[in-house]
Amino acid sequence: MRKGFSIYLSIALVSLVLGMMLSTQFKIVKKGGVITAQRAEELATQLKQLQSEKDALIKQINELENKINAYEDAASKTSVITQALKNDVEKYKTLAGLTDLEGPGVIVTVNDSKQTVQPGQDPNLFLVHDEDLLRIVNELRAAGAEAISLNDQRLISTSEIRCVGPTVVVNSVRFAAPYVIKAIGDPDTLEAALKLKGGVVDSLATWGIEVNIKKSDKILIKKYDGVLKFRYAKPLVEGEKK
Repeated sequence: MRKGFSIYLSIALVSLVLGMMLSTQFKIVKKGGVITAQRAEELATQLKQLQSEKDALIKQINELENKINAYEDAASKTSVITQALKNDVEKYKTLAGLTDLEGPGVIVTVNDSKQTVQPGQDPNLFLVHDEDLLRIVNELRAAGAEAISLNDQRLISTSEIRCVGPTVVVNSVRFAAPYVIKAIGDPDTLEAALKLKGGVVDSLATWGIEVNIKKSDKILIKKYDGVLKFRYAKPLVEGEKK
C-alpha cells in the first residue's frame, strides 16, 4: 500500500511540474512575445516525455493493484486452510481427552459397604475394588458416554485403574473411597445401563457397596493433564507397506 501511495504521489508531482511549466511559458508569451518554433518544439517534446512518464506510472499502479488483489486472494485461501487445520487439531484433542468438556450426564458415587462383617466372611468383599470401578466405567462407555473421569482424573486410552492395598490408583494418583465417577452423555441412558436388572449396581448391592447415581444437566470433566508418550507405537502412514 505504501508503494501505491508513492506512485500516486509521483503522478501528482509530474502533473504539478507540467502545469507549472505551461503556466510559466504562458506568462513569457504574454509578457514579451511570441514563442519561437524551436522553443515550441522543445515544449512539445517535454510534454510528450511527461505524458509517457505518467502513462508508465499508471501502468505500475495497475500492476501493483493486480498483485495486491492476487495476494489478498491467496491470503484468504490460506486463512481458510489454516482454520480447517485448527478445527481438526481441536477435534483430535477432544477425542484424546486433552480438552475440558461440559454437558449433561451422570455422577456416580461409589463407597465401601457399611455392613458389619460376620465371622468367617472376607472383609475385602465389602470394599470397593478396581474391578468394581472398571465394570461401572465399561457400562458407561457401552451406553455412549463421551467423556469419563474418576475422582476428577480424566480417563483416556492409557489410563489405569488398579488396586494398591485398600486404595485405587488412577493416572498414577492414589485415592481412597468414596470414588466419584462423572460421565457425559444421555443421562437417562447412562442411568438405565447401570441399573439393569442383575447388572453392576445389583451385583455390588449384594455386599452392601453403596452406589449413588445422580443425573445432571451440566457436568464439567477436566482434561487429562498428564504426559502422553509412546515408546513403542508409531503412526502408520497411509500407503506404507505393512
